[in-house]
Amino acid sequence: MPTAERPTGGGTVPDKPLLRALRGEALRPPPVWFMRQAGRYLPEYREVRARVRDFLELCYTPELAVEVTLQPLRRFPLDAAILFSDILVVPHALGNPVHFVENEGPRLEPVRRAEDLRRLSPDRLLERLQPVFETVRRLREELSGEVALIGFSGMPWTLAAYLVEGCGSREFLLARRMARENPALFSRLIELLAEAVTRYLEAQVEAGAEAVQLFDSWAGVLAPGECARWVLDPARRIVARLRARFPEVPVIAFARGIGALHARYAAEVPLQGVSLETSVPMDWARDSVARPCGVALQGNLDPVALLVGGDGLLAEIEALAAAADGIPWIFNLGHGVLPETPPGHLARAVRHLQSLFGCAN
Repeated sequence: MPTAERPTGGGTVPDKPLLRALRGEALRPPPVWFMRQAGRYLPEYREVRARVRDFLELCYTPELAVEVTLQPLRRFPLDAAILFSDILVVPHALGNPVHFVENEGPRLEPVRRAEDLRRLSPDRLLERLQPVFETVRRLREELSGEVALIGFSGMPWTLAAYLVEGCGSREFLLARRMARENPALFSRLIELLAEAVTRYLEAQVEAGAEAVQLFDSWAGVLAPGECARWVLDPARRIVARLRARFPEVPVIAFARGIGALHARYAAEVPLQGVSLETSVPMDWARDSVARPCGVALQGNLDPVALLVGGDGLLAEIEALAAAADGIPWIFNLGHGVLPETPPGHLARAVRHLQSLFGCAN
């Protein structure tokens, strides 16, 4: 049955639970989705992955990307589908070589000098990303009812960290060192990436994304002053442009690891949702972020609790629900679903969440 829509000055906005929460409604039960809800923990995903040569081929093949995006929705009563892709499609579309090594992660051609930066060109960015936009268009046609479609992008700091390092890292020492030793060059890289991210997100919305999530997965490695410069400042500019052009499309930020800086982020950036890492106390975020800044909170169940399951999982869900009482809240994880997680644990988590509000099937 089609989802009801509410009128606005510029048309209509779908009345879906996720979007309602991001507009400030404290829904109970809260809307629910999981970061990395499509992925290796699902056997049907592994079957699709085995049909392609590499991970980027999966991201750039719309029929397969649509399939894996929809797989978790066939198993679990989720309120959102998030586009299946990867944050590194942006540097790849800028012309930087990217490939993924099985069980090791991404490898990129490092960008550490001015001549390396000249290798990156925005000229064909949207052309190269057309398969992603086609996936978004197909997903919007496939989804019905109350399921919202979330687009996403990596943010400039995190993308720059991978580009400078050339791979994943726990500390991203090379990127942090470059940002301090050669801030002029690093700023040029951040500015190029900020423009690319903005254009990428705008094109996703044009293709049908109803909300977008910003992933700054490695923001937490920066000192507070550096975080303000390389995380908050670009986010402020990107979100302001998005909101000016698409005021009806809410923005969720996931700046993992920034702790107390979530309050400053939400105060300075025109967000509608703040996604919390596991280490942030929900009651602190309720009182320091959600209420003073008027944003929804998203999260922040420990992915390890979901992996292990049992009574501990149920107790953590109950504690989160109690701490989020009275505020707009989207139930999610503090990071992504771990590959070893039994799918049944996600089903149990959703059932238990619903049962807390008398809504279990």
